[in-house]
Amino acid sequence: MSERDFSARSSNVSLLHLTKKFRSLDGSGEVTAVSDVNLEIQAGELVTILGPSGCGKTTTLRMIAGFEYPTSGSILIGGRDVAMIPPNKRGLSMVFQSYALFPHLTIYENVAYGLRVQKLPAAEIRERTQRALDLMQLTPMAKRYPSQVSGGQQQRIALARAIVIEPSVLLFDEPLSNLDAKLREYMRDELRKLQKRLGITSLYVTHDQSEAMAISDRVVIMKEGRIQQVGTPREIYAFPQSKFVADFMGKANFIRVNVLGLDGESARIDIEGTQFTVPRAGKAGPGTGPALLVVRPEALRLMPPAADQGRAALRGRIDRFTYFGNIARYEVSTENAPLLIESYNPEASSVFEEGRK
Repeated sequence: MSERDFSARSSNVSLLHLTKKFRSLDGSGEVTAVSDVNLEIQAGELVTILGPSGCGKTTTLRMIAGFEYPTSGSILIGGRDVAMIPPNKRGLSMVFQSYALFPHLTIYENVAYGLRVQKLPAAEIRERTQRALDLMQLTPMAKRYPSQVSGGQQQRIALARAIVIEPSVLLFDEPLSNLDAKLREYMRDELRKLQKRLGITSLYVTHDQSEAMAISDRVVIMKEGRIQQVGTPREIYAFPQSKFVADFMGKANFIRVNVLGLDGESARIDIEGTQFTVPRAGKAGPGTGPALLVVRPEALRLMPPAADQGRAALRGRIDRFTYFGNIARYEVSTENAPLLIESYNPEASSVFEEGRK
């Protein structure tokens, strides 16, 4: 089992008009959990499905894994429709939120378990298990039990067990949610490095926006069972196609504006009698007239009244100031709308107190 083996085995995944309906709890009708989802995942790509609770992301993952069968639609893995094929016949591995390790088995035995289920020769089981342990840096603790190692090491065991069977696609169901914040960030980066090195097709489900931004080639935003937007982390964050996506993917200010004119990639807008030129999110979008402007908190800058002479600026009052060390966060009231402003490295610039105008 080499890194080249994984890249060669990786398959593309296609979801075609995928729909899943469940009977309502009172039995009076049906609830649509996933509605007409179409998605292409290229071989070797890591795609994250992101959205609030109940948006359909986990149901989509479970249908790909084979734990749920779709009401309609197709799931193609390497061009083969597996929608109605049992999970163990799909060539997939899944890393669960709870890790799902066997507490009575050693780390070595946990990793080897899937190979033994396949009834492979003993020599091949030993060789592949040892390579997976080496890859995940687990060899020194191979004889320990899961309860004798840390949460981060348990996560490595779960990953080693998933990759040892050499799957064509690797699925992740919120695998880092049980770790503390610092370890979660470390494991997030390690997981991404491993995925890129192996080149294995991966589908990742999470509700954590920063996690999705950090590990993904592309991000899929879902709401109420439907895909809202698909794009790179930068495209999703910088060019959201709806208010929902903008609001869900990080913090955002929404300002009522009047679009006066469009010029290529820029737009001239009016906010309460003050005119600005702002970038457009591509050629699509509203024409002239009333619109909603999305501004990220880090894109705004606070200045005292004396410093904004001759500049287009909004007047406001600082209602709240929160100091985080690396970030100063301000909540500012204006005539148009309340604004959230974040100033990075505040000690290198100016810090403004509450109540200041």
